[in-house]
Amino acid sequence: MHYSKEEKAMWLEDWHQSGKKAWAYAKENGLIPQTFCSWTKEITKTKPGFVEVPAKAIAPILPNQEIVIEKGEVKLHIPLGIGSSELRLILGMVGVAV
Repeated sequence: MHYSKEEKAMWLEDWHQSGKKAWAYAKENGLIPQTFCSWTKEITKTKPGFVEVPAKAIAPILPNQEIVIEKGEVKLHIPLGIGSSELRLILGMVGVAV
């Protein structure tokens, strides 16, 4: 059977949302598994799994950028560049479970 581009797109979208393996989905829906699997391969060739993000697109952390955590009367000003171990130590000192 011949399917239009629109029909293929509909089947592929439904398959993608189902979370099933392509072969199983095809059999459950009365499609020829080999044909359907070839459709899925066509899509993976045109859709990259990863997209390169240029380094200049990522904003640098400036020294004066911080987050503020308030607990009762205590107000903590924590720089964004702090390491996880230092943050755990600080939060532990003020009684915040991590």
